[in-house]
Amino acid sequence: MAKIKFLLQSKSENAQIYIRVSISQFVSLKKKTGFTINPKDWSTTTDRPKQNNPENKNTHTNLNKLETFIFDQLNKDLANGTLIDSYWLETQINDCFGRVIKTDTGLLINHIQHIIDNANTRKVKTNGGFKIGLSASTIKNYTLFKNIVSEYQTTIKKQIQFIEITKPFVDKFTNWLINTKKYSTNYSGKQLEILKTVCIDADKNEIPVTPYSKTIEHFRESDNERFIQTLSFEELEQIKNADFTDVEKLKEFKKENPELTKNISITPETLNNARNWILIGCEIGQRGGDLLNITEKNIRNKGKSIYLDLIQQKTNKNITISINAPHVIDIIENHFPKKTQHQKLNNFIKIVCKLTGIDTLVKGTKLNTKTNRKELGMFPKYDLMASHCFRRSFATNYYKKIPTAILITITGHSKESLFLTYINKREDKDSNADLYRHFYEDLHKNKQPQLKVIKNGTND
Repeated sequence: MAKIKFLLQSKSENAQIYIRVSISQFVSLKKKTGFTINPKDWSTTTDRPKQNNPENKNTHTNLNKLETFIFDQLNKDLANGTLIDSYWLETQINDCFGRVIKTDTGLLINHIQHIIDNANTRKVKTNGGFKIGLSASTIKNYTLFKNIVSEYQTTIKKQIQFIEITKPFVDKFTNWLINTKKYSTNYSGKQLEILKTVCIDADKNEIPVTPYSKTIEHFRESDNERFIQTLSFEELEQIKNADFTDVEKLKEFKKENPELTKNISITPETLNNARNWILIGCEIGQRGGDLLNITEKNIRNKGKSIYLDLIQQKTNKNITISINAPHVIDIIENHFPKKTQHQKLNNFIKIVCKLTGIDTLVKGTKLNTKTNRKELGMFPKYDLMASHCFRRSFATNYYKKIPTAILITITGHSKESLFLTYINKREDKDSNADLYRHFYEDLHKNKQPQLKVIKNGTND
């Protein structure tokens, strides 16, 4: 059985009180409790302060509290197979008294929390200047990053100081993200990007940081490693023309696909609703969250034209889209889809695509639910489809058919290079020149050549 003992190791007036936790004959841990006392006021009989004044009584109470807390945590963590070491003991002492030193701005995790706590008043740079407040997705990214840093601190058994974020530290952190946690290249690179952002922000707040921390290089998958999934115009036509009215056929489909249709109501109504979201999504080029927030209030009629106005959640950009496809106009005017949960829509997209025969084997990444990591392989195309494919489908389908400058005003990309990376394309200068010629010819095709009389300077 574990034993806990409090002791002094100094005879100075403000001697540190230590705690020693003996787990077995061979494992004994010792750490400072954070409390001090004059050795004259220490009882070697009880291993506690003498209760001869209010301060000592308070310390006595706190040590009893700590003893109970550590016994409780020790029993839980031993049962769970948690590593019990000096770092564990230090963590328990701090947790018992809530000693996350929030005033210690030199700690990486404290500044991440500072950013989260002040998210609603932080300035964010935009194309038009600045806006106030971080988006919900950005706050989520910082929160997830904080959790990752907390886990890494447990692994290395120390809290990370800004002045420790050097190249060797970042190399070890990167190795842990990719090789130990098995995070994808993009996700690991994103964590390094956030780390760099936090370090730069700390420097702006006059917190000492290493010069290297402001130049951390992040990364993403190369073009050869990226496999994006889109729905072509032909596949969208299949979806548009699919018949979901045969109820018996839908019941049979549900029986044959228990995993795909688990906890999902497969009816003509639910499938038509999902189909309408798919067809709208692939024509307006917006993220899934923005798509599902659209209501009839976002629709604006101007003469014979129909416009969709929205503000993108991620970028806070005001976007206006002209609705031109007749079948989408019909959906918006007569069959506006009901709002649905994002994850439910993702499930329905796979079902709709399978029912319409979009099942060719394609290379891509799919989440392994057992490891909670994406794995590369060959899968039926419907299995890789989700709402993020709508935006890519729009961008891919209309690329080279409509000037890229117009497309990026709809997708919200800030630069053409980002747009091309998004659809995994390289800039094709010849194609751009051909597109210019096409528009030039259209502009001048109805102009009649004009004869011009040129004087030759004689009277003949």
